Amino acid sequence: MSTEYIEVRGAEEHNLKDLDVSIPREEFTVVTGLSGSGKSSLAFETIYAEGQRRYIESLSAYARNFLGQMDKPQVETVEGLSPAISIDQKNAANNPRSTVGTVTELHDYLRLLYARVGTPHCPECGREVGEQSAQNMVERILELPEGTKAKLAAPVVRDQKGAFEDLFEELVSEGYARVEVDGEEHDLTLSKPDLDENYDHTIDVIVDRVKVSAETRPRIIDSVETALDEAEGILKVILPDPPEEADLGEESRSTGALGSEVEDDGRVVVEFSKELACTHCGIDVPEIETRSFSFNSPHGACPECEGLGETKEVDEDLVVQDESKILKKVFEPWSYSRSYYRTRLDAVSDHFGVSLQTPFEELDEEIQRAFLYGTSEQVLFERRTKNGTRRKRKRFEGIIPNLERRYLETDSDSTREHIENYMSATACPACDGTRLKPASRAVLVDGTAITEINGLSIGDALEHFESMEADLTEREKVIAEEILKEIRSRLSFMCEVGLEYLTLDREASTLSGGESQRIRLATQIGSGLVGVLYVLDEPSIGLHQRDNDKLLDTLEELRDIGNTLIVVEHDEETMRRADQVVDMGPGPGKRGGEVVVNGEVEELKACEGSITGDYLSGRRQIPVPEERRDPDGALTILGARQHNLKDLDVDIPLGCFTAITGVSGSGKSTLIHDVLYKGLARDMNDNTSVIPGDHDGLEGLEGIETVRLIDQSPIGRTPRSNPATYTNVFDYIRELFAQTKLSKQRGYEKGRFSFNVKGGRCEECGGQGTVKIEMNFLSDVYVPCDECDGARYNDATLDVTYKGKTIADVLDMEVGEAYEFFEANSQIRRRLKLLKDVGLDYMTLGQPSTTLSGGEAQRVKLAEELGKKDSGETLYLLDEPTTGLHSEDERKLIEVLHRLTDNGNTIAVIEHELDLVKNADHVIDLGPEGGENGGEVVATGTPEEIARIDASHTGRYLRDLLPRVDLEGPRGERVEPVSAPLDDD
Repeated sequence: MSTEYIEVRGAEEHNLKDLDVSIPREEFTVVTGLSGSGKSSLAFETIYAEGQRRYIESLSAYARNFLGQMDKPQVETVEGLSPAISIDQKNAANNPRSTVGTVTELHDYLRLLYARVGTPHCPECGREVGEQSAQNMVERILELPEGTKAKLAAPVVRDQKGAFEDLFEELVSEGYARVEVDGEEHDLTLSKPDLDENYDHTIDVIVDRVKVSAETRPRIIDSVETALDEAEGILKVILPDPPEEADLGEESRSTGALGSEVEDDGRVVVEFSKELACTHCGIDVPEIETRSFSFNSPHGACPECEGLGETKEVDEDLVVQDESKILKKVFEPWSYSRSYYRTRLDAVSDHFGVSLQTPFEELDEEIQRAFLYGTSEQVLFERRTKNGTRRKRKRFEGIIPNLERRYLETDSDSTREHIENYMSATACPACDGTRLKPASRAVLVDGTAITEINGLSIGDALEHFESMEADLTEREKVIAEEILKEIRSRLSFMCEVGLEYLTLDREASTLSGGESQRIRLATQIGSGLVGVLYVLDEPSIGLHQRDNDKLLDTLEELRDIGNTLIVVEHDEETMRRADQVVDMGPGPGKRGGEVVVNGEVEELKACEGSITGDYLSGRRQIPVPEERRDPDGALTILGARQHNLKDLDVDIPLGCFTAITGVSGSGKSTLIHDVLYKGLARDMNDNTSVIPGDHDGLEGLEGIETVRLIDQSPIGRTPRSNPATYTNVFDYIRELFAQTKLSKQRGYEKGRFSFNVKGGRCEECGGQGTVKIEMNFLSDVYVPCDECDGARYNDATLDVTYKGKTIADVLDMEVGEAYEFFEANSQIRRRLKLLKDVGLDYMTLGQPSTTLSGGEAQRVKLAEELGKKDSGETLYLLDEPTTGLHSEDERKLIEVLHRLTDNGNTIAVIEHELDLVKNADHVIDLGPEGGENGGEVVATGTPEEIARIDASHTGRYLRDLLPRVDLEGPRGERVEPVSAPLDDD
């Protein structure tokens, strides 16, 4: 390998202290250290930011306008940089149209495969579609009602950029007078269309305009043949004013049916192809192109759901939530107190001879459906007015059809929002959630539709394509060879990073940060780039130890082909397999920002001044509890069937600390988030807006008083939210400043010290502390406010001090520093101690919530929960709370969870980190694999019991960490575990 280095000199970004460090090129380097010690500041904000900035600086000013301009990091020099690519924890996409297949580009190759070697079949009868002659097309046109006006057109340009001036000249020279450009007709003899060459255009040559009749048959035959010659076998028939009985096949549609940008003028347009038509059903199939299989294009998307795969419909279970209620009160969207609803309910109940005081569940099913979906016979409606009683007979529309009609017709946002409370997303009935048109779903390769491939997991898809070539013809093999090679390689890379359980049609927005990162990592491996600097942010997050070994093999492969890897990571196995480890510290926040060790892992283990080295060498360990708690009962989940869960019955012990484990994709989040939490929210809180995952029921609810989900979602959406405001500690700090002598003299109250309201804040920046400067050809720049110099407050407010510090100074304090500063105030210290207890003593009180990682946000929420009055009997649900935590901080977190459990609460934690799992009283291990091969309970019991079960992947890796288990784990850990607790130094 090359002996060159990336040389960083004088780095001062965030808490870095004039840092100098050398990182070897073309090697695998891990940057580790306590949470907040400066790892990301070095790897991302300095090295990656400088590499990216230099690349963008090399481009033209015009290109930089589209890419944005990066600010230069606070560093003197960075030498030896390669082009830098960041693979971080951000979600791949929030667009509902993005799927695993689209973000990995697999769907692009599938579309190409199906467009080139796919065999079209009739979407009605399933027969293989044969060729269609010009004569067949003429017969279909003549089947239209006599007198129907039709334009016979040749589509010569389809969705292509350009001005097409030469084409228009050529058409005029050939005798054509009219064209349709993007659906609008132009006379070429008068003027040529002026098109913007930067936009896609569709151009149809109008070959003839005819009235359908037997007399015009010869003319239609001639025009059809001419159009087919011009458009290479494609004919477009346009009916400007179609009669109601006009039927030109499944592919005919009104213009604008799929795209709101096209005016819905009522026209019907249909395409014929010389090659594609079902002679048995008379169905015409459009020309097969790659876009025919794109659900993001009107050419392939299902017209009903527009390619989303789901539609919103009024849900009967939300309209009638409690069938034991009387008829007068059972329909949630309809209030009997409103005259409109009262008139209809009275009329229908009188029609069927039932009382409004009758419980809904006691009515005949026929009568129940009449109320919900309407009557087939007429009902007498009476309405009292000042002029007397008006009577009218008509069919009752039904509550659900009424809600659906009003949802589509109303212009009122409040009405629409009200109805949405009783709607749920369901799979589109037209495409069964597959997103594509019937014609696209009927194209088969090796007897399989593209929608079936999209429904496979990545592992199953790889198996499918491994054996495909054996069933292709020689011609198809030649065409598909390179396409299949690309598909197989991408699927293989996805399996290598532990994602074989994901289905290709899964929405990208539902992926975790770790899954999104590994998808981008697999894409980079597939690109085969050499000489690149990759900067990764904790790629092991969300990975089971078994899958983590696969990931490390992949990272080493990326290094071996000639790339440089800098990985921010806390995982011990990742450090052991790295070529070089940079340990940041010695403490968090302002006590960090220095390099403690820069060398091989053995040097780190030997360094007694490194806390990371202490844990790697075994000098420090997270202890195993001497005893496990006995449960006080159980909360039971019955018949969980959501996603891949296989009709599970699961007991969660009450009054215990339970870990839910299993390989990635085994069903942990589905069980805890979708089934348990949403089920409890529905049953305990009557939250009708929450739809739980499919299950039979929950038992043992009497054993818990309330449920709290503490996940990794942001604590706030704006920079005005911060840890101090979220935990309410800032309220007490503002009260303290309002009680100072100067505040009382000036009449300042608590609100004076808020940066969210007028009065004490700086009005120049609105209390933000920064001002946005808009730049032409450069990205917007945020600079400290000139008025307050970034302090957020005006001068009069900053005159007030407490122990020599202003309110702005306090917001800039780290939690640990503020804890010492407010030693005389017990209320403030108690809340700050909670933040310290969850390992956040390095965080500044005023750090904007938008800059917190998911793990930090979760621990701020946990601290806020700890600050509430503890009544016991609370169920806390956590999702991987160790994310982003160093072993030392993890130890503090585990102590907090034990404290909560000791107070009579129940803790259920989804977790892969074995140090936390070994501290649990009870483990529920799901698996045995991910995706369709998961969703079962592999083992339950104490960590020691799980470790003795060979079928449990988690158990086998736990063996090395439990002193009371003599079996050896897969890694043969180098540290002898202990059970005695360590003193907190």
